[in-house]
Amino acid sequence: MAPKKELAVAALRNGIVIDHIPSKALFKCVKILGLENLDTQLTIGNNLHSSKLESKGIIKVADVNFPEKTLNRIALIAPTAVVNTIRDFEVTEKHPVTLPDTIIGIVKCDNPKCISNNEPMYTRFSVVNREPVIIKCHYCSHMVKADKANIL
Repeated sequence: MAPKKELAVAALRNGIVIDHIPSKALFKCVKILGLENLDTQLTIGNNLHSSKLESKGIIKVADVNFPEKTLNRIALIAPTAVVNTIRDFEVTEKHPVTLPDTIIGIVKCDNPKCISNNEPMYTRFSVVNREPVIIKCHYCSHMVKADKANIL
């Protein structure tokens, strides 16, 4: 008998699968989506083979429906991510994440003098460039590349 070359992971009856996440961004995506606080079945795979990326991460979450607005938050650091909605073991929807024009409450401003670091308020950044993604603080105009951003 030939040895198996892949590890089987249980299929989802209902939930979402987020695929094509760059490996270096996977755990930031987990943080942005707040997955560490879920009490449902969660599968995370990292450094998996990918024909599109050097290596990829994948997240499978059972019995959860995230609003599209929430899922699109990960486009900041994982613009190649694709969301698959699963119903009765079948993919019923498949779409890429879309970067919103404004990022609220996800990124910490690197400017220590920024009011958002000294007052109780949500941070707010606008997207000034989409390739590579560069964001600008609404309060102090500090700019940062998204892949270097400090995720809250």
